[in-house]
Amino acid sequence: MQDRPDVRELLDAVRGFLEEDVVPALEGPRQFHARVAANVLAIVGRELAGEEASLLAEWQRLARLLGGASEPPARLETLRAAVRDGTAALAERIRRGEADAGPFRAAVRAHVRAAVEDKLRVANPRFLASAGGATR
Repeated sequence: MQDRPDVRELLDAVRGFLEEDVVPALEGPRQFHARVAANVLAIVGRELAGEEASLLAEWQRLARLLGGASEPPARLETLRAAVRDGTAALAERIRRGEADAGPFRAAVRAHVRAAVEDKLRVANPRFLASAGGATR
């Protein structure tokens, strides 16, 4: 484990520098690119902060949908791979038409909605806030 500043503090410091010092000093395309860079750092920070919890929730939903293992993988890297594999298996079932009707369709829709909301919380949380949260 690294001493301070930690990863989150480093990201926040660079993002703050860009937003407070660099962006106001630039114009046109360079200013836009500096804003984009600051936004990317904010996204990375949110992803680091919530990645494991988000992946675990997605893995649990996929396990219920697909009848997978009862215990999630212990390591983050393995959990990422399990979610990717589960998503691929779910996509194949959707392509085969298994989610076209019935209770499985409703469960798949709920899972996809939750997954998209989790991704928006990382990529653009203001979108969910401005939309008043997700609509059903």
